This record gives sequence, C-alpha cells and structure tokens, in this order.
Amino acid sequence: MIRIVSVSSIYLVLVGLLASCGAPPAAPITPAAEPAPASAAPAAEPVPVEEVVSEQLTADTPKMSTEGNTFIAPADWKLTVKGPATILEPPEGDSAIALIDVRASTADEAVAAAWKAYKPDAKWPLLVVNQQPDEDGWQNRSSYTYQTSPNEKRYVAAFTHRAGEIWTVAIYNMQNAVGEKRLAQVALIFDDLLPKGYTRETFAGKQARLLDEARIAELGKFIETAMEKTRVPGVALGLVQGGKTVFAGGFGVRELGKKKKINGNTLFMIASNTKAMTTLMLAKLVDEKKLTWETPVTSLLPSFKLGDEDTTAKVKVKHLVCACTGLPRQDFEWLFQYEGLSPDGALATLATMQPTSGFGEMFQYSNPLASAGGYVGGHVIFPKLELGKAYDKAMKSRVFDPLKMKSTTFNYARALRGNAALPHSSDIDGNQVRAMMDINYSVIPVRPAGAAWSNVKDILAYVSMELAEGELPKGKQYVSKEALLARRMPQVTIGKHTSYGMGLSVDTTYGVPVVHHGGDMIGFHSDMMWLPEHGVGAVVLTNGDPGWIIRSLFQRKLLEVLFDGRAEADEKVAARAKAYYERLAAGRKLLTVPADPAEAEKLAERYANDALGEIAVTRKEGKTIFDFGEWQSEMATRKSPDGTMSFLTTAPGVSGFEFVVGSGDKRTLIVRDAQHEYVFTER
Repeated sequence: MIRIVSVSSIYLVLVGLLASCGAPPAAPITPAAEPAPASAAPAAEPVPVEEVVSEQLTADTPKMSTEGNTFIAPADWKLTVKGPATILEPPEGDSAIALIDVRASTADEAVAAAWKAYKPDAKWPLLVVNQQPDEDGWQNRSSYTYQTSPNEKRYVAAFTHRAGEIWTVAIYNMQNAVGEKRLAQVALIFDDLLPKGYTRETFAGKQARLLDEARIAELGKFIETAMEKTRVPGVALGLVQGGKTVFAGGFGVRELGKKKKINGNTLFMIASNTKAMTTLMLAKLVDEKKLTWETPVTSLLPSFKLGDEDTTAKVKVKHLVCACTGLPRQDFEWLFQYEGLSPDGALATLATMQPTSGFGEMFQYSNPLASAGGYVGGHVIFPKLELGKAYDKAMKSRVFDPLKMKSTTFNYARALRGNAALPHSSDIDGNQVRAMMDINYSVIPVRPAGAAWSNVKDILAYVSMELAEGELPKGKQYVSKEALLARRMPQVTIGKHTSYGMGLSVDTTYGVPVVHHGGDMIGFHSDMMWLPEHGVGAVVLTNGDPGWIIRSLFQRKLLEVLFDGRAEADEKVAARAKAYYERLAAGRKLLTVPADPAEAEKLAERYANDALGEIAVTRKEGKTIFDFGEWQSEMATRKSPDGTMSFLTTAPGVSGFEFVVGSGDKRTLIVRDAQHEYVFTER
C-alpha cells in the first residue's frame, strides 16, 4: 500500500495489529485528551508469580505469559519474566513490549497495576482511551494512548484484554524507528496473543457458500452501515464467483453535496493495488524470457543505484517488489518535492537510501523501490523511451489491453474528466469535507508503486484472471501459471499468518488463504482480494478517510458471509470508526488554531532542506500558512509535555505533519517519519 506516513500512524498500526486488521494509512493529528498521569487509576494487585531469569531467543519461539496466555516471541529479542510481567526487548534496546497478567476489577485498575509491575516510574500523560469489541476469546478490550513529546521519537500505548478473572495488559513502549523496522515482529507477538486454551475460529476445510441475492445484500448492508459509521461518502463494490461477476455497483456519491452516484464504472485512485499489476507486467516479461526474477537489476538498468555499490550489486528483480530488501519507508521526498520530478529523478533518490535490515530478514515497505521495478520492466521492453513513457506503454500493452481494462489509466486529467470519485477527509473538527487533491499528484513520478485510476469492473477482470491462474475468459493462457503464482510465494513474513510476495500478500489468519493487496492515498482507500481455493474475489474502492477501516474489514465480512462465520466485522467497523473520531476530537483539544501568533512571529519567512525543498511562511488574516510549493496548509500549534513547540498541518487529508521548532542560533524546523529526520534551516 501507498501509505502516507506520519509518526502518529504507528498508533493506528498497533491498533490494527491487535484488532487483526490491515495497517492503515496516515492518521490525522496525533490523538490526545486531557492529560492524566499514566498511573492515575487505583492500583490493583498483580498476579503473584515467581520471578525468572532472562532468555536470549535465537528463533521465533512459542511462549506463554505468566498465566498461560499464548504468544510467539521473535528471534533475536530478549525475553525477561519479572513478577507478572513478560518483557520482550528488541536488539536495538531502549524499546519493549510487555505482557502483564493482573487481577483487577476494571480496565483502569489493570493498566495501573501493569505499569507498576513493568515501569513504575512512567510519567507519560494519558491521552485517550478507546474501547474495542470482544474478539478471539478476549473481553474488555481497550487501548490507552499516552502523550509523548516529538523529540522522544517514541510511541507508548497499553492494550487491555480480559479472560476470566485475569487481565492481560500489553504495553507498547518503542522507539519509532525500531517499531517501524520491526513491525513484522511486533505483529508476530500480537497475532496469536490468545487466552490460555483458546483456539481461533477457522474456516479451513469448509465449502464457500454461493453468493446469492441474500448474501450479496448482506455484504451491501455492511458497506452502507460502514459508510454511515465512518462518514465515507462513496464505495464501489465488485464480487466474482465461479468465473462470473455477481455484483458490480456502488453506494453513495462521487462528491459530497452533489447528486452523482457511485457505480461500477466510477474511477477511483487505486494506489498500491497498482503494484500487483506492475508485477504482473514483470511476470509477462519472465514468460517472454526478457528477464527472470533472479536477474541482477543493474544488468537491465545500469543507472540503478542504492546507497552503496555492494548493496546495489545484490539487488535482483524480485527484490524491487518484495518489501524484503531492508530498505526503510522513505516517502517524504516525493510527497514534498514532486513538481517537475521525472521518473529518472525519482530513481536517483534511491542512491541516497540504505537498508536498515538484511535481505529477506524483515518486511520493510518501500514505494520508491517498487516504482523502480515498474520502470525496469518498461525499460526492458522499450529501451529507447523515457522511463515513464516506457512503463505506461508496457502496462497498456502487457496488462490493460489483454485484460480489457479499458478504463484503467495513469492519466489524471482523463480520469477526472469522466465518471470519477473525488477524495474526502475529515477536517480538524471531524467534519467530512473535500480532501486536498494536490498531494495525490505526488505519486505520478513513482507511479508503478501506486498511481493508477481504475473501477471495479476493470479490477474484477484482473481478479478473475488471477483466480483462473492466468487464463482469460475464452480459455487463452494469458500468462503462465508458474510466472503468475511466483508473485504469491512468500518473500518475507508479516507476523504469524501473513506473507508478502511480489506485490501481493497472502493472509491465512482464519485458515483460508486470501490473496490481496490494498492501496491508500489521500481520500482514496481500496482493496482487492481473492480466495484461490474457492473461486471467489472482491474489490472495494472508497473515496474518503477513514476508508481504510472499510476496505480492511471487508475481508473479514466476506469470510463471515461465505463460511457462516461469527458476526464480528460490523461491530469492529463501528468501534474503529468511533475510535477514529474520538482520537480526532481529543487531538483537537491540544491544538491552537489559528496558530499561536506569538509563536508564529518567531518563525523565519523561509526555510529549506536539500531533500524536501523549501517552506515559505506567510501570515494572513491571523492564520499561519506553510507553503511547500506543491501544496500548502494552514498550521496549528501544539505544546508538548517537555515544552517543545510544534507547528502541524491542518488541511483535510494531510493534517498531522508535525514541524518541531528547533533550538540553536539558527532558526530550524524538524519533520520526521519513523526512521528519518529532516531539518529545515532558515534561508
């Protein structure tokens, strides 16, 4: 998925892991509420357990908490049992996930007891508490988020679960860089954090039900209810079973305040769903013997370069699209500096990037690297064309035309002239409005990673081909089964039940393999999925934030309908939508909007950073505006517990980019993603 990443998104990823949903895109402004001490609740008594020594793990190892709840401890982490607390520490140190078993009357008491057992001197203020529905044998599930200061570069949260008389509190206290780098291992811990003796519901060995009128109506009702809860204006849905399209239609409107409805032909930005189509083009080139998945990239595109020669030489075609090369997410360059940027320029940025983990060790998602995969393929077919034109022509000739995806395009002007959905998001007060479209143009220079526009009818044609293992409707073999299925083979794992191949994930959480990929850009969130063993596929396209809630939970709802599973998806959608707006409202309380004029007066008129370009600061009618060239936003101010002052973007869809006021003789502003820091200096 293209995910617009701010540090605040780490919290949402954690909630997703604990609630068995896909990781969402960037959150709005970091959630917050009236501060209260981390240990404000009355203390309950921890479960008395004999303390044991630490253990250094050499492999992923099934373990139990002190009361017998099961989980998997990751390789290379240290495990220490200290009273009721089972503490897991990654190799980098100064970070931990603690699982604490306590007896308590309430969740607040359980959290207070957990902190007492794990870190009694913790002083982070409590920001917001969100309730979650019962799941996987756990009751009284809730999340507690704490306010950290930006210069701590850390996220802190606690999650409660109760089974019988015992509460298990999971405390996440991780540096942002470590948390993102080791996200797959964090998922491993939480994926099978289950009560003692509990077995998760499985659909393995079951026969999928026919998607008849009643079951399709049930899926449609889920979409409509989810739209109401999330306030997303429109959703397009497509369903295929047994080689036939059984539904292709829409719900809601293309634009708020307008009457034009969503239908099966409505175009949406599909973001990172583009990646799977890009790797399909590469699979065609494997069949044509123009390359193999093991071909060194520099032999195909000599100008390709990463941060050093040794790393560059190791990169094979598969490494460009497997999220397994260890290259960390690094999106700010193309999000802030895309005007006039060519594909060649986007690839040149790769020369500034270095892996932070070894090949195949960890899932780390890189949009620039994935874009290189598409450009390499296009260059192999059309070596005399400019990289962007070569890629566009390769996709048309090898993918869109053969699959009769006549509406799918990388041409924004063409898409927006016709039956197109427009993006929406929440403003800082929780009102659903048109989102900023400008920043969605930023993906064009890296378009193999996520710039396609498409509709459910076109994507169903693609999904049907995947289900038919490379055959077209009239029986012609479009791509070999071997080349097609190679894209689904695990290249790296994400937790216990998910693997990432080449532009595709395979999820076996409920015993049935679901192949899928999601996509997220500003105001557009989508997913395509199929069950190879059952001949069923689906496409969900949305035109509003937080559409990631709908598209990620539709997979669970589809399984419930197909296999008569326990009804969970509807309750999860309602809870997550409620939590989203609660966090937004809580965060709003900590903001000063318009920005504090006294703090705004201290700003320079212009700042610059070599990688991200310039910021022009203007003040008009009491408002402070940061103009980044390609897009701009009114700014809010926020003071952190340590006294740090920050300016935060507030434009719908791009709220939450935080610029921390630096110290020193020269005026500076600092913006960070999880693993990088960019200093803007006064010019």
